[in-house]
Amino acid sequence: MTRTRVLITGAAGFIGSHVVAHILRNTDWNIIALDGLTYASDVDRLLNDETWIGYRGRVSLRYHDLRAPIPDRMMLQWGAVDFVLNLASESHVDRSISEPVSFVMNNVGIALNMLEMARVVKPKLFVQISTDEVFGPAPDGYAFKEWDVHTPSNPYAASKSCQEQIAVSYWRTFDVPLVITNTMNNFGERQDCEKLVPKCINACLTGQPITIHGEWNSMTATWRAGSRVWLHARNFADGLLYILKTLNHPLMYPMNARPLRFNIAGDAERTNLEIAALVAKILDKELKVEWVDHHSSRPGHDRRYALDGRKIREWGWTPPLSFEDSFRRTVLWERDHYAQHR
Repeated sequence: MTRTRVLITGAAGFIGSHVVAHILRNTDWNIIALDGLTYASDVDRLLNDETWIGYRGRVSLRYHDLRAPIPDRMMLQWGAVDFVLNLASESHVDRSISEPVSFVMNNVGIALNMLEMARVVKPKLFVQISTDEVFGPAPDGYAFKEWDVHTPSNPYAASKSCQEQIAVSYWRTFDVPLVITNTMNNFGERQDCEKLVPKCINACLTGQPITIHGEWNSMTATWRAGSRVWLHARNFADGLLYILKTLNHPLMYPMNARPLRFNIAGDAERTNLEIAALVAKILDKELKVEWVDHHSSRPGHDRRYALDGRKIREWGWTPPLSFEDSFRRTVLWERDHYAQHR
């Protein structure tokens, strides 16, 4: 019997590496791990994970600059592909603001080339991974549902919205069997040091202040920090795997006006200040904070993001890790591996 084969782009990225490890641990599938080895990639994320030692024989690690079309010979080498998880994208908002043209062209090119590949390979399912930021800032008390209107605030969010719309067009025009997922702030072991949680860990370990973006309220003379909903990357990986395992027939056009999509969301909303304070508490370190007005320091910054994750849970998915346990595990792992990885 032929094993299921899944192609994962961005496999050496932070989230991609967690997805690779989770699928190896929980299936007998073979994986094509495809990565462009950009600044956000690190093959050691794969090679240093304990999962790799036991299951590396099921992984084919491939390099390709995903801004360029996939060569025919490469697709022939892959053979049949059952599932495609398109995680590859640049994701750092500050980079999208400082270099918007190259940033947007990069992410749009990745989506186009992978969808063109899907027209040839014809997988059973093509999953386009997207972000909560496509919806723009969430009003207090509201979490965005799957088909709410996109109002991206910065070039990164706009590029991810573009990826989604291009994918939907290929679903309609070329019958690519599409599912879109949106997720929010993922955290976990081996995350890029430019992200908030590793920044907080590094600051606490070195005794440096951590910068918190917020809004100054002159009436109360207090700062108000932005908030996010947090999810461990392994929970996100589990949500993707649940979709691949349980979705037998994706919705197709013209029988359906829109493809299927899911918010893979956590349930732990915390302000950036609360996240920094929790890191300091776990490490038993003093928290030093420097407030910065996000309007002046970072154009396109949204104070709050939130996704409504009820749909996939109604389909039967339950995240395997709690926020508290997974966050503590992440902080302690970073502490213990700090000298090697930072």
